[in-house]
Amino acid sequence: MTDHLALVKNCLKGKAAAQKQLYEEFAPTMLGVCYRYTKSLQDAEDVLQDGFVRVFKFLNQYNREGELGAWIRRIMVNTALNYLKKSRKYQHELLFDKTELAVISTDDPEVLLNTKELAELIRQLPTGYQAIFNLHAIEGFSHVEIGQMLGISENTSRSQYMRARHLLISWITNTSGSKNKVYARK
Repeated sequence: MTDHLALVKNCLKGKAAAQKQLYEEFAPTMLGVCYRYTKSLQDAEDVLQDGFVRVFKFLNQYNREGELGAWIRRIMVNTALNYLKKSRKYQHELLFDKTELAVISTDDPEVLLNTKELAELIRQLPTGYQAIFNLHAIEGFSHVEIGQMLGISENTSRSQYMRARHLLISWITNTSGSKNKVYARK
């Protein structure tokens, strides 16, 4: 924590080496955060860059009481949500409805579900489900907070989370057997 305070102070003084160090220390982890909300690595990298622009712009507002990484993570999550709202390719997917999904391909290899496979299943969720699932299950935001972030009601957040959760359970149940399935909208 002390190292981070010195790093923040040096960044605020405009020292390029400190800014580079801050970026290099947090970028790999924050890229993973951004990737959870987007559908491609290129989009995640765009969000990461936008997020770090915001980090450096608002670094003077970091109150130094909490963990620097948590403060940066919150900026990245908000940047990713703003990116989803503004991006044309995500706008039609950021709908909070009862989207039906169907199996579009089936492979026969035996599958042991690991963290990477679970992350891929989450990425296959429709964008709205994916965002709410990540915000609640992974980031730990309450449904009230999610509703405020996305401009939806608390109940919509709850129902979309439950739909995403049930869908994932269904997919995991189906993939933990002898078939690996890929899903898409009906």
